[in-house]
Formats: sequence, C-alpha cells, structure tokens
Amino acid sequence: MTTATQPQQRQMGDATRRHSVMPSVNITASHDEYVLEVEMPGVNKEGLEISVEGNELTIIGRRQPDSVQGEVMYRETSDADYRRVFELSSDIETGKIRAEMQQGILKLHLPKAERVKPRKINIAD
Repeated sequence: MTTATQPQQRQMGDATRRHSVMPSVNITASHDEYVLEVEMPGVNKEGLEISVEGNELTIIGRRQPDSVQGEVMYRETSDADYRRVFELSSDIETGKIRAEMQQGILKLHLPKAERVKPRKINIAD
C-alpha cells in the first residue's frame, strides 16, 4: 500500500476557499487485513466521505465550524478539512472495506485477498 500525501486546495460554495490538511495515520497489518487509524478531531460520521476509485482510496473529513461565544484571543487549531489519498495494491479486497468512526478516529479495515494470504500446503501421501 502506498500513500499519496499532498494536501490540496478545493473550492467550497461560491467564494469560500478552505484548504485541506493531511490527518495523521497509523497503519497495521495482520494475517487477514490492513487497518488504518486516521485521526480527524472535530469530524463526525456525517462529515466523512470515503471512496474507492480504481486503486485509489480517498478519505475526506469535513469539520463542523466552531461556534464561539466570545472573542477569540488566541487559536492554534485550524478550520481546514482533512484529506488523504492512498494508492491501494491489488492484494486488497476493495469491495469488503469496512469503516468505523469513534471519538474523532476513523478506523478502516482493508481485507487482504485470499490469494495473497499465507497458507499451509499439505503433502500428499
């Protein structure tokens, strides 16, 4: 699995421009699957868009605008949305990808194709 990591500008609405930032991602592999854990604070299930086109997995997380009651004196967080694109290898069953979202962490399960899983070969008598 290869990652494409370029943040991109995108047009939203008529005149409002918001940029995208790359969320942090942890990738683990087991016998059966790859698991991606994507950190997207401020994004809920309704703000997620996950798509597979060809061999590209695209993850977009749209943050809800902050509702501030008073005057903002100092701010370190960004209003940017999240965007990350991964190039998938042919050993992933794209039709069986599952997603979960809990507390700003998106967890994607990318199952490995049966043909690439290790298997034991029996010896004939």
